Amino acid sequence: MTSRTRVPALGSEGWFTPDAAEPTLLGQRCTTCRTYAFPKADFGCPNPACLGTEFDEVPLSRRGKLWSYTDAQYKPPPPYVVPGDEHTPFAIAAVHLETEGLTVMGQVIAGVGVADLTVGQDMELVIDVLYSDDDTDHLIWKWQPVSSVVHDGEAN
Repeated sequence: MTSRTRVPALGSEGWFTPDAAEPTLLGQRCTTCRTYAFPKADFGCPNPACLGTEFDEVPLSRRGKLWSYTDAQYKPPPPYVVPGDEHTPFAIAAVHLETEGLTVMGQVIAGVGVADLTVGQDMELVIDVLYSDDDTDHLIWKWQPVSSVVHDGEAN
């Protein structure tokens, strides 16, 4: 059995830890004012009150609260690659990371649609295959609802 090469999908290299046991998004924190940025800032702090230009790379929170969501009924434009023969609609989530004060967009895992989502629910980052070609899996981050823990017959 040949092992497949796993690489970040086009344009997302350095944005997440693709092979970590607990994957994280990789953001930046301004060394001047401590404001977080994702994706990484090309120049200058995103805080308009700060003139900082130096950043530390930092892992972002793996969990957050669903702030908003929608679905992609249409095929996104290039460079998006349709994973199968034809476009299958998928949910898109905006997840708020409280510690960082950021809201990060991303696809929701396959099998979870807008009917399964509720604003305020807990979401967790996962790494998934966006598409495959030859011997390579092209990876992207996605969001998935955190499973409810059941105690004494009640979901929490």
